[in-house]
Amino acid sequence: MPSEGRCWETLKALRSSDKGRLCYYRDWLLRREDVLEECMSLPKLSSYSGWVVEHVLPHMQENQPLSETSPSSTSASALDQPSFVPKSPDASSAFSPASPATPNGTKGKDESQHTESMVLQSSRGIKVEGCVRMYELVHRMKGTEGLRLWQEEQERKVQALSEMASEQLKRFDEWKELKQHKEFQDLREVMEKSSREALGHQEKLKAEHRHRAKILNLKLREAEQQRVKQAEQERLRKEEGQIRLRALYALQEEMLQLSQQLDASEQHKALLKVDLAAFQTRGNQLCSLISGIIRASSESSYPTAESQAEAERALREMRDLLMNLGQEITRACEDKRRQDEEEAQVKLQEAQMQQGPEAHKEPPAPSQGPGGKQNEDLQVKVQDITMQWYQQLQDASMQCVLTFEGLTNSKDSQAKKIKMDLQKAATIPVSQISTIAGSKLKEIFDKIHSLLSGKPVQSGGRSVSVTLNPQGLDFVQYKLAEKFVLKLYPPLCSQKQGEEEVASHHEAAFPIAVVASGIWELHPRVGDLILAHLHKKCPYSVPFYPTFKEGMALEDYQRMLGYQVKDSKVEQQDNFLKRMSGMIRLYAAIIQLRWPYGNRQEIHPHGLNHGWRWLAQILNMEPLSDVTATLLFDFLEVCGNALMKQYQVQFWKMLILIKEDYFPRIEAITSSGQMGSFIRLKQFLEKCLQHKDIPVPKGFLTSSFWRS
Repeated sequence: MPSEGRCWETLKALRSSDKGRLCYYRDWLLRREDVLEECMSLPKLSSYSGWVVEHVLPHMQENQPLSETSPSSTSASALDQPSFVPKSPDASSAFSPASPATPNGTKGKDESQHTESMVLQSSRGIKVEGCVRMYELVHRMKGTEGLRLWQEEQERKVQALSEMASEQLKRFDEWKELKQHKEFQDLREVMEKSSREALGHQEKLKAEHRHRAKILNLKLREAEQQRVKQAEQERLRKEEGQIRLRALYALQEEMLQLSQQLDASEQHKALLKVDLAAFQTRGNQLCSLISGIIRASSESSYPTAESQAEAERALREMRDLLMNLGQEITRACEDKRRQDEEEAQVKLQEAQMQQGPEAHKEPPAPSQGPGGKQNEDLQVKVQDITMQWYQQLQDASMQCVLTFEGLTNSKDSQAKKIKMDLQKAATIPVSQISTIAGSKLKEIFDKIHSLLSGKPVQSGGRSVSVTLNPQGLDFVQYKLAEKFVLKLYPPLCSQKQGEEEVASHHEAAFPIAVVASGIWELHPRVGDLILAHLHKKCPYSVPFYPTFKEGMALEDYQRMLGYQVKDSKVEQQDNFLKRMSGMIRLYAAIIQLRWPYGNRQEIHPHGLNHGWRWLAQILNMEPLSDVTATLLFDFLEVCGNALMKQYQVQFWKMLILIKEDYFPRIEAITSSGQMGSFIRLKQFLEKCLQHKDIPVPKGFLTSSFWRS
């Protein structure tokens, strides 16, 4: 049996003995008990003896060869020799009094030296105590190492738990953030859904509003169309009423003339076999009838078609009455003539019988008048209603001049500057009108319209508005209308330039006319001022032939006729005709053109019906040498195509009337040196009648012009 096993069994047996179960005090030396007493007592082992047996004895056996020592001597030498005590500093320090293994390691050096002297007294006790102390040290070191490992393990666990807690906190924060994000998403979805619903509801309301607005617009448009239609019907009714009223006045005038002729037949009363009083009574009744119709029509605003028909029947009856009376007078005169002839024959025969047969010549029979009816004389003066219209326009123009007289005559420098800026703002855009492009024309129109509407416009690098002066709008309207008319020709000081512009660029009238027509439609007062200027510069556009009055200066009369007079010098006839031609062309272009961007539902403020009136009135007046032929040619060349489309058959009848009845009158008063205008008109009219068409005038604004 090996020595290691025996030692272990011995130690185990000793531990089980009575003394082995006794308590061992490590500080027995400090109590200064008698060593001999200790030696006499039974030995006892410390609880650390097992460590000595397990660690020290095997070490000693490894150092001694098995052949030299026996198992019995091994244990004895192990106790006798102090070589098993560790030589390391740790071991030596464990036996020192200052070692931390001793309970009172903090005591002074004297006490340590005393302890060493006591320990060295017994080598065997020292060895056992060293073993015990070593075992305690090792056990303490092991405990310390275990504690360190346990602490490290706890620290690792704490760190792991901290990391796990941190990760769990992160997961919790992430979960919380996710939850908040989800709640935010849900809230945003709810808000978006509510927003979509609100937008949908809003769009629905907008759609309903648009639908209602569309319905209202349709109703308003229908109401406006109805109003326009009613206004047009009212206007037509008034025009028809005025025409009927004028016709009634004409019928009454003719009736009175016939009544005067009826009264003039009183001189033939002795010849008549019928009662003349019956004719006169009936004539008076018919005159009273027409007077009653006119009186009733005046009370009810305008006459009706039945009233006009009744008046026409009365006039026909009056004509028949006068015709019957004329036939009676003719028969009575024939009877009287035959009776006188018979009496003359009887007297002649009696004289022949008394004087004898003599050569006798029969008196010739009275000559008959020329067959066919004579043409009635045309008018020299314009109709009263036209003259009233002309005078109203001139009065309105003069009133406009008086309105802004304070601005023109002001001595204030600021007022003069405003007047100059307004005049430039009104005249410069009109000067820029040309046939270049429709877009440029629209810019000019918008600028003029903005100026007349009170909006500020740029002129000469400055902002100009009619609101700068209370009289600014009247001043701008007057100057603008004047510039529209003067655009076709410059003043007399630059007459040559005007001749070239009007003679060579007749098509320039169309862009001016379309802008003037558009401004006229939006600003009616400007249109009235344009007409006033046009009538003043060209009285033939009324048509109106001024008459020379007694006491009037010749220069003033020439100005009334449209001539330009400067320093007692009158312009030449060719220049005069060119200017009149240009203004008639402007008038003919205005009445047929409309601004393409305006309201097409509105009627033209001065349309083709005024052109028809002008043509009819000038044909009812005696022609003027060289002037009438020139104006008719220019008017028909510019406006003939539009009148042909508007009035169709009636227009062709009027052209035939001009050719058959009016041409001879013009030719009769035209000298050989002035036949150029008459021949030009005649050739133009014959060509149109031959081809049954009037060509579109040169320079007419087509749709391609407005797209340019």
